[in-house]
Amino acid sequence: MGPEAVIGGNAVFLAVALFLVLCIFLGVRIVPQSEKHVVERFGRLRAVLGPGINFVVPFLDRVAHKISILERQLPNATQDAITADNVLVKVETSVFYRITEPEKTVYRIRDVDAAIATTVAGIVRSEIGKLELDQVQSNRAQLIERVREQVRAMVDDWGVEVTRAEILDVNLDEATRAAMLQQLNAERARRAQVMEAEGKKRSVELAADADLYAAEQAAKAKRITADAEAYATAAIAAAIKESGLEAAQYQLALAQVDALGKVAAGEGKQTVLLPAQALDAFADAFRMLKGRG
Repeated sequence: MGPEAVIGGNAVFLAVALFLVLCIFLGVRIVPQSEKHVVERFGRLRAVLGPGINFVVPFLDRVAHKISILERQLPNATQDAITADNVLVKVETSVFYRITEPEKTVYRIRDVDAAIATTVAGIVRSEIGKLELDQVQSNRAQLIERVREQVRAMVDDWGVEVTRAEILDVNLDEATRAAMLQQLNAERARRAQVMEAEGKKRSVELAADADLYAAEQAAKAKRITADAEAYATAAIAAAIKESGLEAAQYQLALAQVDALGKVAAGEGKQTVLLPAQALDAFADAFRMLKGRG
C-alpha cells in the first residue's frame, strides 16, 4: 500500500472522527436549572428539554427557544377605574408570574408581558366597577383575591402561572379627595354634637337619679321614725293593758323626775322652783316604787 493510500485512509478516519465528535456535540444538550429549551424538527415542535443532560438528533433537531422559568415581575402599572357609585379612581397594580409550559408561551402568544398587563387591567376595572368606593377601601384583600383567581384562569392557556397579583394603591383625584375630606369633617362635627347631647342627657339623668335617691332615703327615714313611734306607742299600750294605769303613771313620774334632775344639774348657780305637780310626781314615784318593792 502506497503512501498516498495511507494518507487518504488517515484523512477519512480523521473526518469520521470529527463527524462523530460534531454529532456528539450537537446531540447532547445541557439545560440549566433555571431554563427550559424548546426543540423543533423541520419547523415543528419536537420536545421541551428540562434541566440537566438531554439528547437530540443532530442536524434534524434544533433548540429554537430558550425560556427562563424564573419568576418575573411586570412593571407596576396604573389604570383608571370607576366604582359602582361613579367615583374615578387610579389603581396601581403589580403582577408576578413564571412560565410553566414554554411550548404554550412560545406558540400561542407573542408578547406575554403585554398580554398579562392588559388582562390584569381589564379584570381590575371590572371588579372595581362592582363595588362602591368604601367597599374598595375596606375589602381590598377580597378584591385582590378575586383579581388573582380571574387572572390565573385567563392566562392558563398561555402556559403561565400568576404567582402574585397585588393592588398596591387606590388613589382619588383632587376634587373627589376634597369632597371626601369635607364629608369626613361634617361627620366628625355631627358625632361631636351627638356626643355632647348624650353627655348632657346623661348628666340630667344622673341628677334626677340622685334627687330620687335622696327622696327615697328621706322617705325611708320617716318611715323608720314612724315605725319606731308606733312601736313605742304599742309598747305603752301593752304595758297599760298588762299592768294597768299605775304602770303608765309610774313611767310618767320617772320621766318627770329625770327631767327635773337634768335642770338641777345645769352649770352655774340657779334657783329651781318646783311646782306642786312636781312634788306630787315625786310622791307618786316613791309611792309606786315602794308599792313595787
